[in-house]
Amino acid sequence: MTLYASRPAADAAAERLKTYAQPQRLMILSRLIEGERTVSEIDEATGIGQPALSQQLAELRRADVVKTRREAKQIYYRLADDNVMVCVKGIEAMFGGSRDAAAALSFAISSTPAPPTPSNTPGAAAFARIS
Repeated sequence: MTLYASRPAADAAAERLKTYAQPQRLMILSRLIEGERTVSEIDEATGIGQPALSQQLAELRRADVVKTRREAKQIYYRLADDNVMVCVKGIEAMFGGSRDAAAALSFAISSTPAPPTPSNTPGAAAFARIS
């Protein structure tokens, strides 16, 4: 669905974008593109610091952007799904300093595995295709 045709869809998209519109959250999500990580691994990679990191991870959990898994005393964080991965990769492609953002975006989308879809439903690549 195109956003101009549906105010509720545009409202939902704008609300979701608010989750991504925070530098520390983007750093966390970018780190999680590579796979699940513990809090200490995320902290070491980003340098955010424990109190702020915990707060941002809690916000990402509430927004269903990350999922957790507990193993003994360790909690592992991962991106919630491939849609989140495509969004984060898209943000990195657009704002990560590439001189050719369109090519970077195309590569980011094509290197993300599309979730299985019924044959009559367009996949993630069809949604994100650049005209």
